[in-house]
Amino acid sequence: MMNRKFTFKNVVRRVSTIQNLRTPHLRNRSDTLSETRSSVGDEEVNKGPTVVYENTFQLAPKDSQKFPTKKAEDILKNTFLTHLLDAKYNGETCKNLTIQITETVKTQVKAELGSNNRFKIVVLVIIGSNQGQGARVASRCLWYPQYDRFAQYEYHNESLFAVGVVYGVYYE
Repeated sequence: MMNRKFTFKNVVRRVSTIQNLRTPHLRNRSDTLSETRSSVGDEEVNKGPTVVYENTFQLAPKDSQKFPTKKAEDILKNTFLTHLLDAKYNGETCKNLTIQITETVKTQVKAELGSNNRFKIVVLVIIGSNQGQGARVASRCLWYPQYDRFAQYEYHNESLFAVGVVYGVYYE
C-alpha cells in the first residue's frame, strides 16, 4: 500500500478533478475553460482563462419594496368586516369561511406588493365561538426584524371571535 501525503493543494486538485468529471458539458466549452487569445498587431497576447461569474442575489429589500404593514391591516379589517359582519358561529361554516378569508387576504396582499416582490406571504386566520371565555393567540417566528414584518387584526361579535395575522417574510 502506497503511503500518500495529503496536502491542501492535493485535496483541492482532487475535488476539482471530480467536479470536472461530473460536468462534462463544461469541459468542452472553449469559452469557459480554455485560454482566450487575441491578436494585437502581429503578436498574440495570452489573457489567461476566461472568468465566469456566478449569480448575485439581493440580500436586502429596496426602500420602495418594504412590506406594507398598514395596508395589510386594512385588507384584514375590510375582509373581516365583509365576511363576518352578520355571521353566527357554526363549526362547518366557519371552517369554510376561514379558508375563504385566508385566500382572499393572501391574494389582496400579493396584489398590493406587485409582481416583483421578494416576500413570502403567510396568512393565519382563527375563528372561534364567543361564549365569554378568554382566548390567547400566540406565534413565534425566526426572522430578521429589519426586513420581516407582520400585520394583525381582531374582530368579535356576539357569537364569534376572529384573529387574523399576515406575515411578510423577506427571502433571498
